[in-house]
Amino acid sequence: MDGKNKLYARLLAPALQAALSDTPVVCLLGSRQSGKTTLCRMLSPDRPLISLDEEAYFQTAKLDPDGFVNSLPDAVTLDEIQRVPELLPAIKLAVDRQRTPGRFLLTGSANLLLLPQVTESLAGRMETVFLHPLTEAEKERSPGTFLKCFLEKSFQPAISGGQPVGHPSLAERLVAGGYPEPLTRPPQRARQWHRQYLHSIMERDIKDVARVKDAHELARLLELLALRSAELLNVNNLTQDLGLYRGTIEQYLLILERLFLIRRLPSWHGNLSKRLIKAPKIHLVDSGLAATLATLTADDWIEKRDRMGHLLESFVIQQIIAQASWTDPDLRFWHYRDKDQIETDLVITRGQNVWGIEVKASASVNPQDGKGLARLAGQCGKKFQSGILLYGGKDILPLGNTSFLAVPFSKLWDM
Repeated sequence: MDGKNKLYARLLAPALQAALSDTPVVCLLGSRQSGKTTLCRMLSPDRPLISLDEEAYFQTAKLDPDGFVNSLPDAVTLDEIQRVPELLPAIKLAVDRQRTPGRFLLTGSANLLLLPQVTESLAGRMETVFLHPLTEAEKERSPGTFLKCFLEKSFQPAISGGQPVGHPSLAERLVAGGYPEPLTRPPQRARQWHRQYLHSIMERDIKDVARVKDAHELARLLELLALRSAELLNVNNLTQDLGLYRGTIEQYLLILERLFLIRRLPSWHGNLSKRLIKAPKIHLVDSGLAATLATLTADDWIEKRDRMGHLLESFVIQQIIAQASWTDPDLRFWHYRDKDQIETDLVITRGQNVWGIEVKASASVNPQDGKGLARLAGQCGKKFQSGILLYGGKDILPLGNTSFLAVPFSKLWDM
């Protein structure tokens, strides 16, 4: 949606509303500035909203969590709950006394499920819903059914007669990212917003999830990861490049995950135990923030094609994982890479069923582009459901003599 004063409709809203209808505590988690507070206000405009970013509320809740919770209205939204995790046991007691659906709507800019002090506080009483930065489907006010169509094998070969989805439109989407605020600004000002956003997180939010002696080192790690987005995670290389201990790097990676800034995509293998010993891929969650940290602009689409290709892979994976939040939250996500270095960028599983997605920046395809999907299908046998190659063309095409299809990137947002 265009314009500074217009709001984006969030496709997660029905899932959040459903959770509020039968669960006493609903926690909406996602990175700062992803639109959590706005969604809560749009969904329940009459519900009081108390922000724990406000010093008065923060101090009161911190000093007397039980008294603070007992003084709340019957239905309330508590914004930025990770700032005062001491409230969670008090909320548990309040819910045990009065188990009303939708009584507490919590938001958090850190993943409470990864915070050690929160474990089991609200087990059986809370449903967690994840809000991602805006998807391209939400920007275009599209229903966001790409993932649903893929899972249901709805794609069929088709000649559209339209234009390829290449530079500049695709590159511009990559560097814009999904945070609502910078979308209202020209590219240079958007990049400045990204820098200030990161500075704010390093100065304020880190202390809510961990004790860090030097936030500057954490910021350096994130910048390095931006340059290596969509690559295999090599902690040893990071320790050498940054001059930090391995344990420190591992701690910092966990912090960045807690703040929804990075994603570790685990390796898929037919033997479940082997998934635990294969290297994950690292992805920055928001391609706009990644582009700013890696000093990439839309004009780099040709000259820095390799780096833009990695950014594109992270972008596509984020779009699909975000769509899963309103399509099927039970889906799990992986990457595939075998000893011959044959890869599939994204592996999707639900139970024993497996799907594969490859990403290619160019506007043309050839049969070799399906090599990774074919290898994955061979590993899965009858468990393999379907595979597609997302590319920059305009038509849905058969991929050689296989059952795979080449599907335009534009289907991510114009279904």
